[in-house]
Amino acid sequence: MSTASIFLLPNGTWFVELAVFIIILLVVAKYALPKLNAMIEARQDKIRTALEAADEARAAAAAAGDERARVITEAREQAREIVANAQALSDQVKAESGARGQVEYDRIVGLANAEVVSARQRAIDEASAKIGEIVFDLVAKIVGREVDQNAHQDLVREAVAALNAQAQRESNR
Repeated sequence: MSTASIFLLPNGTWFVELAVFIIILLVVAKYALPKLNAMIEARQDKIRTALEAADEARAAAAAAGDERARVITEAREQAREIVANAQALSDQVKAESGARGQVEYDRIVGLANAEVVSARQRAIDEASAKIGEIVFDLVAKIVGREVDQNAHQDLVREAVAALNAQAQRESNR
């Protein structure tokens, strides 16, 4: 066996190949590796920044969700207060309107009662005057002579008193 055929023993090409490999390794380490490292670090920074932004966004979303829930709760409370105030105002307006209506009703009924009493009194007065005239004429015709004016006044007063008493009894019913 010759020593040239043993591949584990280095020969001249091996040293050349080793030198070329070391040169390529140094060139790659000097020029390509820093650029690769810079790109890897830039990529890591982007990823880190994106993760931080995602965490911040998640925290902001959680805070916004809490704020939204708080605002909704406040809005519901305000809506309840508004409805309660509106209901109270409605009840107050209804009560005031009812009271004003009752006062107006009482006033109108009082005026109507006063008018009825006044009209009844006028009717009684007119009727008594007419009855007095009719009675006087009737008595004059029946008796055939003129009746004394004083006696006539007494008869009219008695008839008016009787009519007033009867009207009083009817109004008390």
